[in-house]
Amino acid sequence: MEKLLLSEIAKAINSECYGEAEITEVCTDTRSLKKGCLFIALKGERFDAHDFVPKAFELGAAACITEKEIDGCKCMVVKDCRKALKDIAHLYRSKFNPFLVGVTGSVGKTTTKEMISLALSSKYPTLKTQGNLNNEIGLPKTLFNITSEHKAAVIEMGMSHFGEISRLTQTAAPLSAGVITNIGFSHIENLKSQEGILKAKLEILDGMPDTSPLVINGDDSYLWNVRNKLQNKVYTYAIDNKDADFVAEDINEHDGITEFTAVYEGKKLPVCLTAVGRHNVMNVLAAICIGKIAGIEDELIIPSFSKYVPDALRQNISEKNGQTVITDCYNASPDSMRASLSVLGGVDCKGRKIAVLGDMLEMGEMSEKLHRMVGEMVLDVKPDMVFCYGKDSEYIYKTVTDGGIASFYSSDKDEVAEAVSEYVREGDAVLFKASRGMRLEEIISKVYNEEN
Repeated sequence: MEKLLLSEIAKAINSECYGEAEITEVCTDTRSLKKGCLFIALKGERFDAHDFVPKAFELGAAACITEKEIDGCKCMVVKDCRKALKDIAHLYRSKFNPFLVGVTGSVGKTTTKEMISLALSSKYPTLKTQGNLNNEIGLPKTLFNITSEHKAAVIEMGMSHFGEISRLTQTAAPLSAGVITNIGFSHIENLKSQEGILKAKLEILDGMPDTSPLVINGDDSYLWNVRNKLQNKVYTYAIDNKDADFVAEDINEHDGITEFTAVYEGKKLPVCLTAVGRHNVMNVLAAICIGKIAGIEDELIIPSFSKYVPDALRQNISEKNGQTVITDCYNASPDSMRASLSVLGGVDCKGRKIAVLGDMLEMGEMSEKLHRMVGEMVLDVKPDMVFCYGKDSEYIYKTVTDGGIASFYSSDKDEVAEAVSEYVREGDAVLFKASRGMRLEEIISKVYNEEN
């Protein structure tokens, strides 16, 4: 982080300033507090950082932002510390002018962010969101990492309720471009319908001027149908929709890589991606589109995707005990389940194909319907065996069993791990897929005798 004056910060959050200081770090946890930093006392469900304000000053904080007066401490008092964090991050971001892209969507936004980062990094020093820092605390922390050396940035925006994307995009100000990967079912418990999810994702425009382009999935009917109703210039990418601006043809998956032809601007260019799955082809198309908007040459963009390395918990393909193991335990929705099952269906193996599936969380009143939908997807792929774990995954199990595929169900994680261990053998391909909260990686650890 480069310097901000305390007086600038006070003005941005409409608070009194006690003295002047140069702030080069913003901290929300005294355990990582460094002398001279600005400490913001956030409140959570299980903690209240106001209790640690005296400790923050004792450790050398230059100033503290709080929502109330603290005895013996001169604090910058505001109504909402979370809003103050975002306001300061926006102030800091406004001091720089990188090619900044905002990315949101129900599924695939993290991988799309990674692909976009590869494309932009082929020419420019690029900042990207790290890990899961895509919420109202993590996104500001990401913005504080921008420096004058960065010529580009890719900022991921997650949400679970209406209004969150609006606040995030107004903080990050993605003036260069926005991306919406798709409209799925994630967080439908809160947003009630896919129409509600579409409305929430389109909030990304709240932080973008009408002159900023929006890049959307042309195979998503919700996004395709709304494209002509938007004031922004819209670019589309697709596999099936040949009317899109960026299209993939001749997709060939083999040996852990995907080769395809990217068709755009009257050109046909061969692409090699070090990952498999049609969904990853879509992610690359979005990245190519952003790269072209950024003015990057094809000969720099196209080779960049050969450097992609999957996250350990996001559709990572590895070999364990002579088996091909597909680990995808970071999140789950019907769309990401379909994507992972398609990878299992397309993988080459000498043995059997096995799916170990857990619950999709936050599906609300649609949970039974959506889990049964996944069961129908399983029937299309026709694996040799399906193991189901969790309360709602019983609906997957029932649908699969009724469809004639061998299956096993238990709500006990140890029972599932034992059953999988007894069944799998060398040469098999095994998919592990569930929402993050199901901690399916614990089953993987037990099956393959790995430490957590």
